[in-house]
Amino acid sequence: MRVGGKVNFVKLLLTLINSMSVVIVIAYVLTRSKLFTRVIDKKLTMRDKLLLVVIFGAFSIYGTLGGIEIIGAIANIRDLGPAIAGMAAGPVVGLGAGVIGAVHRYFQGGFTALACSLATIFAGLAGGVVYKLRKGEFVSVGAAVLLSVFIEIVHFGFTLIFSRPFDQAVDVLKKVMLPMFLANGVGMGVFTFIVVNLHRERATEKAKRLIESELEVAREIQMSIVPKIFPPFPNRKEFEIYAVLEPAKEVGGDFYDFFFIDDARLFFAIGDVSGKGVPASLFMAVTKTVLKAKTSKDSGPEEILRSANNELCQGNDSGMFVTVFCGIMDTRTGRVEYSNAGHNPPFLVYKDGSVERLFNKGGVALGAMDGMDYVRGTVKLNGSDMLVLYTDGVTEAVNKKQAFFTEQGLVDSIKDIGDLPVKEVVEKIIVKVQGFAGDMPQADDITVMTLRYL
Repeated sequence: MRVGGKVNFVKLLLTLINSMSVVIVIAYVLTRSKLFTRVIDKKLTMRDKLLLVVIFGAFSIYGTLGGIEIIGAIANIRDLGPAIAGMAAGPVVGLGAGVIGAVHRYFQGGFTALACSLATIFAGLAGGVVYKLRKGEFVSVGAAVLLSVFIEIVHFGFTLIFSRPFDQAVDVLKKVMLPMFLANGVGMGVFTFIVVNLHRERATEKAKRLIESELEVAREIQMSIVPKIFPPFPNRKEFEIYAVLEPAKEVGGDFYDFFFIDDARLFFAIGDVSGKGVPASLFMAVTKTVLKAKTSKDSGPEEILRSANNELCQGNDSGMFVTVFCGIMDTRTGRVEYSNAGHNPPFLVYKDGSVERLFNKGGVALGAMDGMDYVRGTVKLNGSDMLVLYTDGVTEAVNKKQAFFTEQGLVDSIKDIGDLPVKEVVEKIIVKVQGFAGDMPQADDITVMTLRYL
């Protein structure tokens, strides 16, 4: 009856999909194993191939056992296992899995036993041929579905050729063709999707590791650009200086620098590039180089910033800019000439422990607009007075309550420090900031530099 036929079709399709789902789940688990990693890397040993033959041969047997008998034939997804084996690991593995499935099916009996057994072997070989043609690369999902359809067409052809009585073979095919096309096609498509997605995941992970490796090298290069040997001038007893740079990412845009212009005058600077990551680190390196190139015996800090700004504005299509505070200290007198290009003004810590902000003489950040002028300021450091320079990664550090560390928090960290060495002052500030932030991720580069006149 027509209604009954519809019910049988639905029952048959659901039975095959159920079997296919089990095979796909197990196959998914297999793709996450070390064994399948070697499949993808094409580094299979003979032991691996034998193991895959057994696994996919078992899939083929399950496809038979999970099928449904129709007038002496078995509607099934037996061909799925060998076909996948061939596509994943080559014709030898596909043939081996196909033989296992074929032998099992042959001894199940029935007038289609020979045809079905031959078809299962063919499925493994067909998958293997695709493997060879593709040189081990998986086909697209659509191509895999077409391969499954082709295998089933050959399967049904074998049934018509080798199964007798012929009329009964035709009757079987009328009942099983569409469900087997659908179940095997969906199964092949889903498994191929899993493998293709796995390839993409591995490619993404490889690219990620490569980027991380390159960023680590970039970090090492960046950290080698800034002075990191302290004390930097062990024979100079007129002052002491120390600095720390903690990038928020692998590389960042903060920097500091110091060097002698002549025997008596020390140039020092601290800066913060807009943005983070590799672009900021590159702009930082350029800025540091330009500042040093523009520094001469006859130039004041405001002239250095003006020249550096004009240089950085040339060809700055990315629109990046950098805030900089720089100064020149005469180590004979403690007199400091300074200028500011949009940077956080330093704090001056007196010998008695009191703290005040250094008057903010300056202009806009470097690289923002050419032709800008900058202003020179002057301050006299007496014995044990100290300058604390920093970037906004210190004052804008955030805790779980979304509160900022603030300039007041920095002042509280450095007041009443007495004769604490400059290194310990920097370390105290960093500890205070990290303690304030707690488990919150570092949102910006943190740089602190201390300069004490002795």
